[in-house]
Amino acid sequence: MKLLLKAITIASTIIAAPAFAANWTLNSDASHLAYGTVKIDDVGEVNSFTNLSGHVRDDGHVKIDIDLSSVETNIDIRNERMIEHVFRKAATATLTANIDMDAVSKLKVGESSVVEVDATLSLVGTDVEFYTDMYILRLAEDSVMVSTNDMVFISTEDAGVSAGVDKLMELAQLPGITRTVPVTARLMFSLDG
Repeated sequence: MKLLLKAITIASTIIAAPAFAANWTLNSDASHLAYGTVKIDDVGEVNSFTNLSGHVRDDGHVKIDIDLSSVETNIDIRNERMIEHVFRKAATATLTANIDMDAVSKLKVGESSVVEVDATLSLVGTDVEFYTDMYILRLAEDSVMVSTNDMVFISTEDAGVSAGVDKLMELAQLPGITRTVPVTARLMFSLDG
């Protein structure tokens, strides 16, 4: 009986693994990347990017492209100022990471796991390395949701955008904007093919 159970477990792993041993493509319409800011000491705002693209390769390499012109602050002039002064008219930022696909391949539909991820954000010529836990939920055989398990905090100084934030403060005549930005993500991936 023990031998039979062991054989079933091995067979289940082999059957589940091929679904994760393929490439996955980001579903931009179902994904969401947001960051927060605080100005004048206590006025918090949530901003987001509406256009993302990316994939996860079968070796676990993750690449997400963020269309910086799709920034949405809910104020048109502020969107324009973010693009011009903070992002310096750069087209995209790129988020790269590696995920342990062996750990993920064991997930059955409806199961979830938290995995440790070392990631790099490449923004306007600066690379920001950070560590985070990501929550992974297997929604279907061909659909996975990956989200931040907690907020990720990015320093504007580390990201090389402090001068742009200074310019925003000057243009909006603000006494201050926080220099640490909380970021959250919900990324939906579909199995290729």
